[in-house]
Amino acid sequence: MGFFLQRQKKSKPVAKKRDINDGIYTKCETCKEVLPVKQLHANLHVCPKCEFHHRMSAMTRIESLVDEGTFKELNQKLISKNPLSFPGYEKKINNLMEENQINEAVVTGIAKLDGQTVAIGVMDSYFMMASMGSVVGEKVTRLIETATSKKLPLVLVCASGGARMQEGMYSLMQMAKTSAAIAKHNEAGLLYISVLTQPTMGGVTASFATLGDIILAEKGAAIGFAGRRVVEQTIKQSLPEHFQTAEFLQEKGLVDKVVNRKELKQTLSTIIKWHEGSEN
Repeated sequence: MGFFLQRQKKSKPVAKKRDINDGIYTKCETCKEVLPVKQLHANLHVCPKCEFHHRMSAMTRIESLVDEGTFKELNQKLISKNPLSFPGYEKKINNLMEENQINEAVVTGIAKLDGQTVAIGVMDSYFMMASMGSVVGEKVTRLIETATSKKLPLVLVCASGGARMQEGMYSLMQMAKTSAAIAKHNEAGLLYISVLTQPTMGGVTASFATLGDIILAEKGAAIGFAGRRVVEQTIKQSLPEHFQTAEFLQEKGLVDKVVNRKELKQTLSTIIKWHEGSEN
């Protein structure tokens, strides 16, 4: 039984700008400030009042990070099958592909970042909350293997609600597969930078998202395995107000640096240059 297949459609989908909404105004999720959508887009989807980092689509994120015209997508035609015959799953996937103009919850490829060639993958929380199914795991693994074979630094921008329940154990298997690929990339002495964004939870956090040589996180991002309520009910204790935020995890040593979105490209570029310099 196959877990995924190659989509036969030959025409390349055009990324649809669907971050926030298609209206004139929107409301910040945190401070509730009413903002012009164009202003929010121009500010990289960061609220100018409270600096809450709103979600970005994968293609919009890639445009904000890589040098213009350099992104070459890999494994674009891989799409999910329905290995457990989960009711309505195939229809949901097809609807999301049409709505988002991408075939799965991660977009991967090779690009230039400030002139430096990198392998980059970006998860898209508009596609089933970027849950990790067989195709997401396969695309991430193939990207890591490409980075290893071509001796490239790897950047993964993570955002996920966790494992994809419609694929059950097949989804959980992706944790081991992606982690094994990361281990081989590391053994080759290559750089892996993980960027944790709002939200990064579940099996993605418990696998490749937290295996980076350098782990960055966007300001205010929710990061964890189980949700806050589950943890509180399990340990029978109240948790700090900022529990599972990027800032809290930086205090505890899991995150190396909390970065404002406007500074992310420059931060990635600097780290990659430092690593290349240390190699020479």
